[in-house]
Amino acid sequence: MWVERLARIGYLAKGIVYAIVGVLAVQAAVGSGGQTTDTKGALSAIAAQPFGKFLLALLTVGLIGYVVWRFVQAVQDPEHKGDDAKGWATRLGYAGSGLIYASLAFTAIGLIRGSGGGGGGNSKQDWTARLLAQPFGQWLVGLIGALVIGFGFYQLYKAYQAKFRKKMKLQEMSPTEETWATRIGRFGLGARGVVFCIIGFFLLQAARQSDASEVRGLDGALQSLAQQPYGPWLLGIVALGLVAYGIHMAVQARYIRIPS
Repeated sequence: MWVERLARIGYLAKGIVYAIVGVLAVQAAVGSGGQTTDTKGALSAIAAQPFGKFLLALLTVGLIGYVVWRFVQAVQDPEHKGDDAKGWATRLGYAGSGLIYASLAFTAIGLIRGSGGGGGGNSKQDWTARLLAQPFGQWLVGLIGALVIGFGFYQLYKAYQAKFRKKMKLQEMSPTEETWATRIGRFGLGARGVVFCIIGFFLLQAARQSDASEVRGLDGALQSLAQQPYGPWLLGIVALGLVAYGIHMAVQARYIRIPS
């Protein structure tokens, strides 16, 4: 089925992006070059390589596949999440994820065309500033920050419970593969959860101080880890976790159940 193929290459593309973010951050942590960057920065790193635009084009196809799958999940509900409040919340989450990765795909297309990644480096601060300027803006930004932290804790919960196993075709794995797939998935989801909690914390800071410059994205969250006591160690552990999350997505691409 074409949707299943798109979904699988989409999971793989997402994994590649996160793995690159993690590898660059690991290099920064150990002092061998690299940088703390976000997913759009990872695309720029790919574009700078030999045959970078060709590689980026392949990755863009995968990202578009992921976007299509997310919207299929939201609209057609192949996983039968239902029409109650919880079901709609999950499906809206799928749609939101689709929009985020659609933006990433557009960034990749812009890099391929040589027109840059689109969107300024302070885009997160820009939309936060616009929200803060609205009535009850501080409350809105604070609510978003709380939701992001909540999502981070949910990622940590998923890591602890290894809930992702329920969606995987474990019977097709050997016992060793299953063990490592579980360990890597837990590590990756845990690291992603930590990053989202940090991003949410900065949103709360922006709301409390009514200052959009407090907002940080993935790159800022990683940089904040590097600035803490034992920063290189903290950054290195979380960065390795992001690499693990990328591997986890690649495993998902192969073994996840895609409902028809």
